[in-house]
Amino acid sequence: MEEIKVSPDYNWFRSTVPLKRVIVDDDDSKVWVLYDAGPKSIRCPIIFLPPVSGTADVFFQQVLALTSWGYRVIALQYPVYWDLMEFCDGFRKLLDHLQLDKVHLFGASLGGFLAQKFAECTHKSPRVHSLILCNSFSDTSIFNQTWTANSFWLMPAFLLKKIVLGNFSKGPVDPKMADAIDFMVDRLESLNQSELASRLTLNCQNSYVEPHKIKDVAVTIIDVFDQSALSLEAKEEMYKLYPNARRAHLKTGGNFPYLCRSPEVNLYIQIHLRQFHGTRYSAISPAMISAEELEVQQSHLRSKQDTEDKH
Repeated sequence: MEEIKVSPDYNWFRSTVPLKRVIVDDDDSKVWVLYDAGPKSIRCPIIFLPPVSGTADVFFQQVLALTSWGYRVIALQYPVYWDLMEFCDGFRKLLDHLQLDKVHLFGASLGGFLAQKFAECTHKSPRVHSLILCNSFSDTSIFNQTWTANSFWLMPAFLLKKIVLGNFSKGPVDPKMADAIDFMVDRLESLNQSELASRLTLNCQNSYVEPHKIKDVAVTIIDVFDQSALSLEAKEEMYKLYPNARRAHLKTGGNFPYLCRSPEVNLYIQIHLRQFHGTRYSAISPAMISAEELEVQQSHLRSKQDTEDKH
């Protein structure tokens, strides 16, 4: 198998999608790094939030596939934030800067937790229209690290990397999964001490999602059954939290299915986003939707509205 970072797809992505750096806080050291691809006329794009070890480019296969179908896609990585409320405030400022009222969020692991917390934090003036949660969690206590969360900032980078690598798949994996792990290790190496320490702090400081605040947000949960760092209990908790969520199951794919099982993950994303076609929260260019699909979608929305009106 060819290494991901020298693959034609990755090189095509890096050479065609510009990398942007955005500062929205008073602190100039807090830089959001992002790729924004697809039609800028779309006002409700899908935004991808990476796991602890990830950078914005870990979602390059989603950016390439979804933009080719007409979607607007933003993949980003976070500045150094030590507190969940500080992150939510910074992310809200970023959306304001990008002039986006509402967005769809795809979050992987920590990214999924942050997506849920942001939806919860902005529930009075909603900024999140839907969530796709991949190998994610709703309560940081599952990592049994809440007591060390406040000391990550003191730890040297090599120790922080060791902690993160401890959650990567162990044992035999197929070649595509091995390539995905190698790529994520490489991405992990590119993060400095404060980036890693702050992400681990957000990942482990004592916090949980309050589902009643985001009950109106459409949710799809993408789970992998094999060698994922998440325990069965954490997955079950997510199902309990979102009883009406759509569930997308992958038999294999480990922690990083968006890299090693990208065709299946991209299909699930497409299915999730299709329910918003023809609405003001559509993430796709209207020109890319067939007239038949649009008619089906609009009749579905009309019947849904009629049902709600009767109640």
